[in-house]
Amino acid sequence: MDHTQTRGLSDLLRVRFKGVLDAIGGILNRLGISPTTLTVAGLMGHVLAAIFLARGSLSLGGLILLLLAPVDAIDGTLARIRGESSKLGAFVDSVVDRYSEMLLFGALMIYFANRYEKDMVLWLFAAAAGSVLVSYARARGEALGFEVRSGLLTRLERYVILIPALLFGFVRIGLVLVALLANFTAVQRFLHVRKQALMGAGQ
Repeated sequence: MDHTQTRGLSDLLRVRFKGVLDAIGGILNRLGISPTTLTVAGLMGHVLAAIFLARGSLSLGGLILLLLAPVDAIDGTLARIRGESSKLGAFVDSVVDRYSEMLLFGALMIYFANRYEKDMVLWLFAAAAGSVLVSYARARGEALGFEVRSGLLTRLERYVILIPALLFGFVRIGLVLVALLANFTAVQRFLHVRKQALMGAGQ
């Protein structure tokens, strides 16, 4: 199987901007900043963004998320430069990512619930469920030995939709898109694993 065809946008960007990320990672390493520090800073930044989102300051919350966007790529790069890459580090990073994303969806649920927009609360539930299932499908599939990197809307793509939606005032459209496409991606990954399993059974 050609794995280059199954890379997500985040993987492709890491390859394309490897030189830039390495340079930034080198600077942070010389400053004595650890990957764990970046991971915690990212989580705290999401907490701050969630507070603003829940209060209705959607553009400010979106701006904070935009400023946080490079952190997710740089912490992994920094861990590699420092020789600290490990399965535990990857596990912690993945768990923190899930918490960070759910903080945003929870904050937006509070915002729309306070405005009595029940339809948006339901769309947010669908977006959160789809986002978790995309990650779970990959984690569970890879634990069983399948390749599960394909799919239309991974975490980076969800943020690519969500951040501009918050900044430019089309948050409702953005959330509906995330809800629909995240669940579509979860189904994509389910079918991808099913296909591999059936092919393996037929060999």
